Amino acid sequence: MAGTASRIPAGAVAAGGLIGGYGIARWTGKRPLGGVALAAAGAVAARQWQQDAGGRAAAGLSAAYVAAFAGSHPLARRLGARPAVFTVAGGVALASWAVNRAVR
Repeated sequence: MAGTASRIPAGAVAAGGLIGGYGIARWTGKRPLGGVALAAAGAVAARQWQQDAGGRAAAGLSAAYVAAFAGSHPLARRLGARPAVFTVAGGVALASWAVNRAVR
C-alpha cells in the first residue's frame, strides 16, 4: 500500500538529508558525495512539500533547507559540527511540520 500514510514525512526526509549528507562527507572524506545525498534528499522533500502544501511553501521550505546547510557551517564553529548539523536539521523538520500543519 503506497498511499500518503506510508510516506516518510518531508521534514524527516530533509532532516535526514542534512544529517546523512554530513555523515557521508565526514566518514568517506568525500564532500561531493555528501553533497549528492544532501541534494537528493532536498529534491525528494521539495517534491513532497509541493504536493502537500503548494509551490510557495515548497519554495520557502527549500530555501530554508539550503539556508540550514549554509548556516550549519558558521554554527559549527560555536557548537561543533555534529551539534550544528542536528540543530539545523531539527529546525528544518520543525518548519516543515509547522507549514504542513498550517495548510491542513
